Amino acid sequence: MQPKPNIVHLPVYQPGKPIEEVKRELGLTEVIKLASNENPFGSSPRAIEAIRGELDQISIYPDGAAVELTNALAERFGVQPDQIIFGAGSDEVILMIARAYLQPGDETIMADQTFPQYKHNVEIENGVCVEVPLKEGTHDLYGMLEKVNDKTKIVWICNPNNPTGTIVTADELEWFLSKVPPRVMVVLDEAYCEYIDDPSYPDGFALLRKYPNVVLLRTFSKIYGLASLRIGYGVGRPEVVKAINQVREPFNTSRFGQAAALAALGDDAFIDHCREANREGLAALRAAFDRLGLFAFPAYGNFIMVDVRRPSQDVFQALLRKGVIIRAGHRHYPTYIRITVGSAEQNAKVIAALEAVLQEVPVQV
Repeated sequence: MQPKPNIVHLPVYQPGKPIEEVKRELGLTEVIKLASNENPFGSSPRAIEAIRGELDQISIYPDGAAVELTNALAERFGVQPDQIIFGAGSDEVILMIARAYLQPGDETIMADQTFPQYKHNVEIENGVCVEVPLKEGTHDLYGMLEKVNDKTKIVWICNPNNPTGTIVTADELEWFLSKVPPRVMVVLDEAYCEYIDDPSYPDGFALLRKYPNVVLLRTFSKIYGLASLRIGYGVGRPEVVKAINQVREPFNTSRFGQAAALAALGDDAFIDHCREANREGLAALRAAFDRLGLFAFPAYGNFIMVDVRRPSQDVFQALLRKGVIIRAGHRHYPTYIRITVGSAEQNAKVIAALEAVLQEVPVQV
C-alpha cells in the first residue's frame, strides 16, 4: 500500500526531547526542560481539582460541542457561542482550517521561520506555501501583502511569532488587514497572548469584529498550563466556524480538557502570577545575554531566541550533557537557540550552563 505522494517527504514534527529519555541516554539524575514553552509553574489548582471531579466519568464520552466551556469563553470575550470551535490544541484547529478551506493549488502565505504546523497542514492538502523572510525576526507584513494574488486563500500570522518571540503591533496589523482582500482568510495565532501587557499588542477580538476574514487561534497549553490535555480553540465569524466544524472529528476534546480549561479560565490570580514571574524570568535572561555579549530578539511570550554565535546544534548537545534541554536547529537561524522561560531556579541553571558551554564550543566565524 502506498501513501499519498505529497506526504512521503513531509517532515514529522519533532517535539523537545523528553526529560526521562535524556536521563537514560546520558546517565543524568537531574534534567530541566526549557524546550517546549510549557508553563514551569504547572496549572491552576482549580484545574487540577476539576480533573479529579471527572475521574468517575472516564467511561462516558465528552460533550462533543463543549457547550459549557464555549459559553464561558463567549461571555468572557464578548462573542457568540457559534463563533468558537475547539480542537486538540490549536494545532488541530490549524489542521481543520486547512482541510475545510484549501484545495490543491491554493496558495497560503506565511513567514519563512514560524510555527511549522501551518506549512505541514497546507502541504497535506496539496496547497502551495509562499514563505516570506522575516525582517529582524519579525513578520514582514509589507512583503507578505505583495505576495497576495488571485490564488491566495489564507495568510498565517503567528503573534508572538514562534520561535523568534517578536510581535507585529496593532498599527501594523490594522494597516495590513485594511489592505488584504476580504476573500483572503487571515489567521492570527495568539497562543502566547496572555503573557503580553504591552499596549502596542493588537486586540484580536476588536480586529475580528472589524474584519470578517480574521480567525483567531488560542490555546490552554501555554500560560494555563494544560499542555498534556490538548485543548485549544479558534474564533471567527459564524459562517467560518460552521465550515471548520464540518470537518471536525467527533469528541475531539476530552472531558478532562474541557473541565480543566473551564476551571482555569476562572483563576485570574494564577494567570497574573505566571505573567509576572515570566516577566521577571525574561528580564533575568536578557540581563545574562547582555553580560555575555549575545544578541536576543525582543521577547513577548514565554520564550526567548538568542544568537549564541556558534552552531546551535553543537550548543544544544553541550547543554544536553549538562542536563538542560533547549530548542535548536532553526533552518534560517543556524546559530540561534530558543529557551523557554523557567522558574527562577531553572533560569539560573540554564544561564550557568550556557556560560560554561560558550567556553567549550568555539565561536563560528
